[in-house]
Amino acid sequence: MRWMAVTAFAPVAWGTNYYVTREFLPAGHPLYGAAYRALPAGLVLLALCGQRPRGAWWWRSAVLGLLNVSVFFVLVYIASQTLPTSLASTVMAVSPLTMMLVAWLLMSERPRATHLAGAGVGLAGVCLMLLTGAEGVSAGGVAASAAAMLASSIGYILARRWSDGADVLASTAWQLTAGGLLLLPAAAAAEGPPPAVSVPALFAFAYVALAATALAFTAWFTGLRHLPAGTVGLVGLLNPVTGVLLGTAIASETLTVQQLGGLALVLAGVVLGRPTRAERRGGGRAALAAPGLRRLRRGLPGATRSHWPLRRGSGSARPASRPADKPPTAAQAPGPHGSCGDRANELP
Repeated sequence: MRWMAVTAFAPVAWGTNYYVTREFLPAGHPLYGAAYRALPAGLVLLALCGQRPRGAWWWRSAVLGLLNVSVFFVLVYIASQTLPTSLASTVMAVSPLTMMLVAWLLMSERPRATHLAGAGVGLAGVCLMLLTGAEGVSAGGVAASAAAMLASSIGYILARRWSDGADVLASTAWQLTAGGLLLLPAAAAAEGPPPAVSVPALFAFAYVALAATALAFTAWFTGLRHLPAGTVGLVGLLNPVTGVLLGTAIASETLTVQQLGGLALVLAGVVLGRPTRAERRGGGRAALAAPGLRRLRRGLPGATRSHWPLRRGSGSARPASRPADKPPTAAQAPGPHGSCGDRANELP
């Protein structure tokens, strides 16, 4: 229960970000607004993790920072200021389904029937919330939300491909810092001098950068470490719920019966599209399919000493020795392709 409470801070903070951005941050400066959110958060996380990028992670951080931070934060800033808080947060709630569809197109990860059903139900819910015939729904805000989901989905898939060589907190710090640095010259060129920031806006920027970004990401990653992925995903539904509650209770936004039905469909679609228990276990098995372990298990020549199981009670990465005066048994003898029989199927 303690870890669920810690994890819940992240989607609640992200849900409040729409309201804070709409009500307190300067309008017409999405580039500066995104930079002021990303760069302080990245520097804080960078100080916490104490790691710098190495090798390919220098350019990877720039690419992921561009997609997941620079483009995403700017578009979310625009959506937050042009859409009601309840609508902006609900539209973004279908982002897990968007990631699933993009993964299908780019990585050939074919979704299950329930995934497709969840995407259809979620899309129907968004349409119910937006197509009310009432004035005040900005087409530009909806387009910004859709583009934000697409950019972050592509960035998420690239981050999955490039997950080697860095822990999650460090790679997030690098992305936030790189994204913030990329935004500063773009903001100076497109928006001119930085906007005048009032005292309420200064506190709002501090909240968005430190609480809704740095602390929220830390809480989210902590939950991923201590809770099942499915539980964390369901806790993430607090994001649109928070946005709707803030929009209706504080910002005096009103939802029609049709929009409430659309909100329910969006939540149902996200729940329907969650991975099954077998799929969550499959993520752990996929880790054992790394190239070195595949070569070890198949006994191919590409296997190196570093891929052998550790000898019991030894700290060195070399195969367990057997007495020299004993010939290899049938199970230990090399197979026709250089395999090691059942021995190769043992994992450290």
